[in-house]
Formats: sequence, C-alpha cells, structure tokens
Amino acid sequence: MMVLVDTPVWSLMMVLVDTPVWSLALRRRPEHLSGQEQQLTQSLAELIREGRVQMLGPIRQELLSGIREPSQFRKLRDYLRAFLEHPLEAADYEEAANMNNRCRAKGIAGSPVDFLICAAAHRRGGTIFTTDRDFQNYASVLPLRLYPASTSD
Repeated sequence: MMVLVDTPVWSLMMVLVDTPVWSLALRRRPEHLSGQEQQLTQSLAELIREGRVQMLGPIRQELLSGIREPSQFRKLRDYLRAFLEHPLEAADYEEAANMNNRCRAKGIAGSPVDFLICAAAHRRGGTIFTTDRDFQNYASVLPLRLYPASTSD
C-alpha cells in the first residue's frame, strides 16, 4: 500500500464542482478572466485531468439552461456527460432538508439546490468546489469539505 505523506485529505477525494466554477471555465473567454479566476479554471482543469470531478443533476441543468443554439446545447451536453454523476436518492433530499433546518436554526438561509449539493457531497464523502460564499456560511454549521478556492460571489 502506498502512503502519501503531507498530502491534504481533500486532494484524494472526488470533487463536486458547483455552477459558478463551471461557468468561469465554460462561458467566459480566458482573456476576460482575472488572475484569480484563471487560477480557479486551472484548478478545475487539473481536477478533470485527475478524474476527480463529479457532476450533480441540478448543476448539469443550470449549466445547460439558457443556451439558445441547439448545436451549442448538444456540444455542452455531450461534454458534461463525461463526468461521473451519482443518482440522487430520497436520503439526499432528506439530508438536504435537515441541513437547511440546521442552518436556519443558526440564522443562515440558503437555496434548496445549495443544500442538495451539500447533502450529496457529505453523504458521498466528497468535497465541494465553489466560489459561492454562501457555502462558507453553511460550512460553519455543517460538516462540509470545501475545495480550496478563493470566493468571489
């Protein structure tokens, strides 16, 4: 068995990539990205090369929504199909509701999709890669692993 010394635990796990990170990489031209945004897209590219990226149905839907050209829709749909997607189960939705309730009890509000992302990542032992600062708030209450990223939203 190989032991990795001084390797952060998050670097060995699957990573659930949230919509804002995908949007930077897929919808913005590299020359229009700030240095910080370029680092985020480079991190995503590295995760893809390592085969560690996971997809979630609601994120896939957000990414595909609003694309006007059918050919662009098909191209993105086909690209996204390459990423592992675990089907959501009743327990994911139940855990999302539980997480929502726990955060609300501490004065932290969030969207149902955000809590579904939290629940799916937590139940599968994964890490969330996002620039959405709301997840920092959720992580102050919930047992979440956030992929190292600078926040911008």
